[in-house]
Amino acid sequence: MAPAGLGNAGPAGAKVQALSGAGRARLLPPHHGLCQELAACQGPRWSKPDRFRASLPPHPFAIPFPAPFSEGGGEGLVLAQLPAPALSRDGRDGRGTPGWFWAESVVFRDTNTCCGEEVGARREGGSRGGLECQFFSSPRRRWGHHSAIEVTNEPILEFKPGSPERAALQKALADLKDKTEAIPCVVGGEEVWTSTVRYQLSPFNHAHKVAKYCYANKELINKAINAALAARKEWDLKPVQERAQIFLKAADMLSGPRRAEVLAKTMIGQGKTVIQAEIDAAAELIDFFRFNAKYALELEHSQPLSVDISTNSMVYRGLEGFVAAVSPFNFTAIGGNLAGAPALMGNVVLWKPSDTALLSSYAVYKILLEAGLPPNVVQFVPADGPVFGDTVTSSEHFCGLNFTGSVPTFKHLWKQVSENLDRYRNFPRLAGECGGKNFHLVHSSADVASVVNGTLRSAFEYGGQKCSACSRLYAPDSLWPQIKEKLLEEHGKIKVGDPTQDFGTFFSAVIDDKSFARIKKWIEHAKKSSNLTILAGGGCDDSVGYFVQPCIVESKDPRDPIMKEEIFGPILTVYVYPEKRYKEVLELIDTTTPYGLTGALFAQEKSIIDEARSLLRNAAGNFYINDKSTGAVVAQQPFGGSRISGTNDKPGGPHYILRWTSPQAIKETHVPLRDWRYAYMQ
Repeated sequence: MAPAGLGNAGPAGAKVQALSGAGRARLLPPHHGLCQELAACQGPRWSKPDRFRASLPPHPFAIPFPAPFSEGGGEGLVLAQLPAPALSRDGRDGRGTPGWFWAESVVFRDTNTCCGEEVGARREGGSRGGLECQFFSSPRRRWGHHSAIEVTNEPILEFKPGSPERAALQKALADLKDKTEAIPCVVGGEEVWTSTVRYQLSPFNHAHKVAKYCYANKELINKAINAALAARKEWDLKPVQERAQIFLKAADMLSGPRRAEVLAKTMIGQGKTVIQAEIDAAAELIDFFRFNAKYALELEHSQPLSVDISTNSMVYRGLEGFVAAVSPFNFTAIGGNLAGAPALMGNVVLWKPSDTALLSSYAVYKILLEAGLPPNVVQFVPADGPVFGDTVTSSEHFCGLNFTGSVPTFKHLWKQVSENLDRYRNFPRLAGECGGKNFHLVHSSADVASVVNGTLRSAFEYGGQKCSACSRLYAPDSLWPQIKEKLLEEHGKIKVGDPTQDFGTFFSAVIDDKSFARIKKWIEHAKKSSNLTILAGGGCDDSVGYFVQPCIVESKDPRDPIMKEEIFGPILTVYVYPEKRYKEVLELIDTTTPYGLTGALFAQEKSIIDEARSLLRNAAGNFYINDKSTGAVVAQQPFGGSRISGTNDKPGGPHYILRWTSPQAIKETHVPLRDWRYAYMQ
């Protein structure tokens, strides 16, 4: 973006506003001598032209104009780079179809205050997308320099009948029908098979083996560690602009030519409907790659203050060692981000994907390689969980864990790390997201339709297998009759089935036999407990797929285990509270479970909203007002919770990538030290 008062760089012929009311600037074509040589910055005014030099991008335009940059005035020069060839959202070359673009601005202050070392002019620079620029600023005053890509959230396609995206998806689904893809371990850039062969089954048709894969053993995992470490230095030293380009290219591939493939593999392998696959494997993963790249580029320009005799800078290094990424089944995007974010920041990664998401995870991995990711930066190592955990945490080079999964597994890995602290070269970074027992709280002023529709979506989309899914609803007795009537009416319209054959399916089977058995036990608990009443649903059938009908349970006891423990399935439990005891319910929600991931409040009164925000401050890392507890969007609602829900590092936000850097502060002094004594000693 251009500095305040200067318009964004645009196509030739665009008008650019001069600073401080100096009038309209004159555009110079790229072939103009001033653009090519920048003689003004290489003349005798510079005492050290070798140090103070501007390296222009290939197609800039320059705007010289008189502008009162400082109190003293003088002639200034503004340089702005034309946008690089725009990349369109559909993955085409995109000339003339803006998607994201580079925007550079370089400001040289007037010569009286900026172009001489006697007033402490200093150089600041960086490169973006292989383009370099340098600029100077006065110690007394400085114009901002912003250099980043402009991105927006990936549009969610609708897949309406007759649409091109629907036709492409249906073709991709047909291509996968009854097919089994062989998925090897990939270590050191080579495909490797071991004797421990496994199969990934389709949740809604467990007779269909969608993938054949193998487990990496301890020896192979150690080989992967060594291969990653061998690539670490070169990858870490690669400019972040070049690393970012790889992920931006992968995002464009996902947005365009590879979209249908990844969606189809997510639907067949993980049992997602069209829309659930679209918001996950397309939109969210694309957003992760693009926004992480944007944040990484912006981070490089987050630099410390310099003074007249020295320049201070910050280098954002990768961690020293390797990062282990352990990803879950429920979001294809999470797998890509757990491995991709550390890699973007200069780290090497061992990626252990979920056994029940191998098909889509491998597709994402191959796309990254095709986008230019060097083979040894990310090692693809499906493995038995305990074997993988024991091996990586026992390596002296283990420097980070990026995890999404169960609380017991994360706690176990954390304990292993603590037991091995003495062997590590660094204190490992541990980032984890572990699910929640998420709530919808309804106040008597709430809009009933919003409560019902939001709760049905949150509780039952993807069969309640989202970390953020609502599993406990607190409704006031004054509204419960209306809510109950509408909830049961709409519940009867929900269709559960094969999402690849019937696009009218709202959700499909749960992920595997273990999940099916666990959820079935909770339904049996509801049938037997005197405190619980099943209001609707709860049927279970695993003859073809692992199908569980959406279940609504009413509880008389707000602390029944079904209100406290994570289920990760299509079960919603309702507690009806006396309206006059609303404030007590706020405390009840905050103290019932040890989780703190997501929650939602439905209310129209501002005082009620403010009170809930205060009293439920620590009950949810993502808190929604008059909206469902699911559906966090990258860059809009960075996601994560605390308590035992995780370390709340907020992937999808600008701070997340800092977890995967080891910053180095550098001071360069330009004036020789002539005496060791201080002034007071003279």
